[in-house]
Amino acid sequence: MLSIRFFRTGKKNQPFFKIVVTDRRNAPRGGRFLEIVGFYNPITKEKQLKQERIQYWLGVGAQPSDTVHNLLIKEGILTGEKVAVHKKSKKEAPVAEATEAVKPEEAKPAEKPDIVQEPKAQDEAKPEEKQAEPLPQEAPAA
Repeated sequence: MLSIRFFRTGKKNQPFFKIVVTDRRNAPRGGRFLEIVGFYNPITKEKQLKQERIQYWLGVGAQPSDTVHNLLIKEGILTGEKVAVHKKSKKEAPVAEATEAVKPEEAKPAEKPDIVQEPKAQDEAKPEEKQAEPLPQEAPAA
């Protein structure tokens, strides 16, 4: 399956991304790609996209990565809503979500189905307790 994603180049702490069309199985860094369809420099916010080629690859069935998808929407090549790329931290839960959460008082306990147990026979109801049998006493030796 084809993918449109970033291909990182540049030095340490100076990222520069090429936007390439590649097979999803290829490595994100150093993997082979079919075509370069643009670039993006996050430091200077400079970007160049080949709109016609991106439209072609999307028509063929290539799927953009989440970040590239958001970039294409921002540039007007795609329409729709952006995709949430970063996960929300559990530590920094938004206040809106905390107020919408169900309070313990409002939570209803799960209803348990009534279990009807049939009366068991007397033998099964109380298992017979085995009484210890007296040990045989040996006759006194005369």
